[in-house]
Amino acid sequence: MRIATGGDGRRSRAGGVWAAWAVALLMGCMACQAALAAEYKVALEPAYTPENNVQIYQPLLDYLSRETGHRFVAVSARNYNFHWRDLRQAAAVDFAFEEAHFTDYRAQRQGFRPLARLAERTSYALIAQPELAEGGMDALVGKRLVSMTSPSLGYALLFEMFTNPIAQPDIRSEAASWRDGVEMIFGDEADAAMVPRFIADLYPNLQVMSISREFPGMAFSAAPGIPEDVATAVREALLKLHENPEAYQVLVEIGSTRFEPTRAAEYAGSQDVLKGFFGYQ
Repeated sequence: MRIATGGDGRRSRAGGVWAAWAVALLMGCMACQAALAAEYKVALEPAYTPENNVQIYQPLLDYLSRETGHRFVAVSARNYNFHWRDLRQAAAVDFAFEEAHFTDYRAQRQGFRPLARLAERTSYALIAQPELAEGGMDALVGKRLVSMTSPSLGYALLFEMFTNPIAQPDIRSEAASWRDGVEMIFGDEADAAMVPRFIADLYPNLQVMSISREFPGMAFSAAPGIPEDVATAVREALLKLHENPEAYQVLVEIGSTRFEPTRAAEYAGSQDVLKGFFGYQ
């Protein structure tokens, strides 16, 4: 009986050792997995207030986190002036989601790689109430025209519509978002607004007075130090985003249907619209 008890004791101790080893192995694997995961900062173009910007794009970042196993954190400047300052100073970010002129600037000057872009090309529309729009562009001289702050793409393209320096509207960079410009027209705080074309299409009771030239859609870019496997994982996740019902709402919010593959050459020359703004060299 004592021998049997001793044997059971040895088997019990052996089982305990194996159990402890299994737990240690599991904990080690979990630690390795945690070590392999990384946190990446994503610069978001400030098309909304910082709080709304993060809220609108958070589903996209959460989706990328689930698909890649990494964590993506939003970096949203207070407005376009601060975004431009951070961009010129090469503030440390790992990815960026921006319009064509900023995408090209990062690609040509900082080595960012565009991974995927919105399928729809970008253009901006100048809109106003029908009674004002009937007078043509000359009717806007001296009138209140709102836009997002410089150097947003819409603001930059606005000056291509008014080439006469002595026949300008009263341009006000007061809109907190592109949609805000529409509300300011309805609230009689502005006579006209510069907005993305997809927003203009949502308001048939306002008339489009002029449409800008087109650019490739907003692009998601990776900084030069991002590992190739991480960049590939992000690209693949973006390209199948439209198949995910939980994350698809972010595309609806920004007026798109899906991401498509892209490369830096597609954006070459887009940064030229920045030449007239402070700090461009």
